[in-house]
Amino acid sequence: MQIKKYFLIFAFCAVSVIALLYGVSPRWFAATFLDVQELDLDFAHILRAVMGLYLALGCFWLYAAFDRRYTNAAVLTSTLFAGGLVAGRLVSLVADGSPAPLLWLYVAMELALVPVAIWVFRQPD
Repeated sequence: MQIKKYFLIFAFCAVSVIALLYGVSPRWFAATFLDVQELDLDFAHILRAVMGLYLALGCFWLYAAFDRRYTNAAVLTSTLFAGGLVAGRLVSLVADGSPAPLLWLYVAMELALVPVAIWVFRQPD
């Protein structure tokens, strides 16, 4: 059970950092990491909504790390979260081409996380 707890704490920390990078200052994020100098208001709105979604899931994962009733569900949702993100990114790679370097890093991290999360999920309670 300890591995699931530590995994969920790690997932909370990782997703929180990424969420805050996206949402606290979307214009700074876009200019710094995506080389987008003029950020459309609607795109900033989307980034802040994504921040909220990431933080909500991250908080659930942190809560579930300390409440055994939700631990397996939290590990499973983290698996689905990373898997869904990487699937969407792979579709975008095929449909849209190569993204900014930071987004390549996200692809690699999410792709690596899926089998790890499945392994953690399969660990006994």
